[in-house]
Amino acid sequence: MNSDTPIRPRYRLVLLVVALLILLLGVAWFQQPDGRMHIHIFDTPGDAALIQTPGGRFVLLDGGSDGSSLTLHLGQLLPFWQRELYAVILTAPGGLRMGGQVAAMARYQPTLALAPPALGHNGAAGEWRRLAAQGTLRNLTPGQRLDLDGAILTVLATAAGEQGGSVLLLRYGATQALFHTGGTAGDAAALAVAGQPVDLLVYPWQRNPALMTDLRPQATVFSETYSAANPVLLTFAERRRYSPQVFHPKADGHIHFTSDGRSLVASGE
Repeated sequence: MNSDTPIRPRYRLVLLVVALLILLLGVAWFQQPDGRMHIHIFDTPGDAALIQTPGGRFVLLDGGSDGSSLTLHLGQLLPFWQRELYAVILTAPGGLRMGGQVAAMARYQPTLALAPPALGHNGAAGEWRRLAAQGTLRNLTPGQRLDLDGAILTVLATAAGEQGGSVLLLRYGATQALFHTGGTAGDAAALAVAGQPVDLLVYPWQRNPALMTDLRPQATVFSETYSAANPVLLTFAERRRYSPQVFHPKADGHIHFTSDGRSLVASGE
């Protein structure tokens, strides 16, 4: 057989299929869970965070107001075969948290959905409830605990109203991340963990930073969903008096934290 004879079309097709399979297997191997906990804070309008458990499951906290932006982020982070979220948690009603989450739930089916009892039944809230019914829908209440492959997410407090928010504590080994997204009603619950300094605090930019002196976070990510009649006008440099590392999605973009259970490492993307 002449070595210069062109490869027959069917052989080319076989080679192409084999190459694609190898590529898909490589991507799947690369996207396997690494046994660490990952926290992603997205640069979307409003609050949106994604937790990846050590076992590779995903929990979405709020979703911001831009559904297209959020689903783009999720598409980049979730494995290409992934079509579900282990849990979605809505910390408070309102467009700055709910809009993006509704878009995400339309694409990724939630196994568990948690929302404040005061969430309505009309408009965006009604659509959120309809999509949440694909899985198990429960009220978000203080004392709830989710076991996330060895990491524990605990609901410390919830507050009524769109300006409220909830206080959630995520523990993995010796590391702790506290999500405190607005409202004075949750301050006492946040202070309950002050005896053990938190590694990460997600906290509204417009809140008084005095609480941070007790929490002593190693890293702080400021959110923008809380507004105040008299904003706290401090610079980034001034806020670093309360936390060695200070981030804001508007300044740092997509922020990624990784924990091996001993320490938390942060990097802006």
